[in-house]
Amino acid sequence: MKLLAPSILSADFWRLGEQVNACVEGGADIIHFDVMDGHFVPNITFGPLLLESIKKHCPLPLDAHLMIEKPERYIPDFIRAGADMVSVHVENTPHLHRTLELIRSLGAKAGVVINPGTALSVLEEALHYVDFVLLMSVNPGFGGQKFIERSLQRLRRLKTMVESIKPEVIIEVDGGIKEENILEVARAGADILVVGSGIFGTEDVKAQTRKLKNLITSSEAS
Repeated sequence: MKLLAPSILSADFWRLGEQVNACVEGGADIIHFDVMDGHFVPNITFGPLLLESIKKHCPLPLDAHLMIEKPERYIPDFIRAGADMVSVHVENTPHLHRTLELIRSLGAKAGVVINPGTALSVLEEALHYVDFVLLMSVNPGFGGQKFIERSLQRLRRLKTMVESIKPEVIIEVDGGIKEENILEVARAGADILVVGSGIFGTEDVKAQTRKLKNLITSSEAS
């Protein structure tokens, strides 16, 4: 089943609650949080308090993508705040197995993230310990970037790797996914499709969420 995960990084924070509700009503499956610290990536976003606030009112699973240094220090805080999924980058997590086990021991699904310039081969061992892989299709740090076309080739290769090592691992893709390419990404092997400005940059968030959800659902029948 293909899942749609709106990323609140691109939301209008003055209307955040309203827009999250619009995503829920439009058929979204997950709410995605891009957590940045200004060190690992060149931007600063939000922390556990925002996630905790949304958790109180949102029925959907919450997905915390930690683009931060020393993520193991903050993982318990995000899970206590209500994160159902937590992912860390292979590029800055030296004790990856230990960190993934920490996430799972606290009751959340554990994910590993890989940047566009990182070889997929680094995931070979990590796949044994994760519930999902997040493949970045832009360089992390800012919303609204253009989809890197080579990501489709990487996605297909990752799908093959997952199927040969641990088929139950879910593949999530984040970066530059919009109405014009979401079907192609879904058909290439993405199970969770993260969309930011492609939802929140439109006039009707609810209608756009529903439209994209219908598109990825149709990809499963084709």
